[in-house]
Amino acid sequence: MNVETLDMRRTKRADRPVAAILLGAVLGLAAVLAAGFGAGIRMNTTPSEPLGLWRIEQLDRPIEIGDLVFVCMPDGAERMEGKSRGYLRWGLCSGGTGPLIKQVVAVAGQQVEIGKNVSIDGAVLDNSRLVERDGRGRPLRPYSGGTVPPEQVFLHSSFPGSWDSRYFGPVPVSGILGMAREVLTYGP
Repeated sequence: MNVETLDMRRTKRADRPVAAILLGAVLGLAAVLAAGFGAGIRMNTTPSEPLGLWRIEQLDRPIEIGDLVFVCMPDGAERMEGKSRGYLRWGLCSGGTGPLIKQVVAVAGQQVEIGKNVSIDGAVLDNSRLVERDGRGRPLRPYSGGTVPPEQVFLHSSFPGSWDSRYFGPVPVSGILGMAREVLTYGP
């Protein structure tokens, strides 16, 4: 056995503890993430709300205007479009998409008008200007407006580039997973 072979064996033995530490760290992180997921912790990676960790908190009352919620998009053309354009990330909602974090700005029976901005019952909604194209230059079609149907809500984010009910319309209350609570976030 020559000196080079001996050095290679020593290097391989020395790498074993490093590999074990790295494997342990990865498994530990996976366990923490799994426990957090089970506790309703989710990662927000879109700028519609602050980036970072959020918690889904069970809703023990009827939904109200101003509630910030986690919501799954219903099956349909809007969800398919959101998924194909990359607005919806991977998750455990129907169709393998993740929930959105949005604020409830109108409930059943309220009148929504869409123009350059959104108006609800005649009052212009702050930060609701519509855009014609998304960040990649693809055209956006606005919702036509109308009365929010029973058991549905109209959702909004003040982020100018947000994909929300301005474009996909009201969504069923049944898709709301719970209140959205910040855990560890930062605004971009």
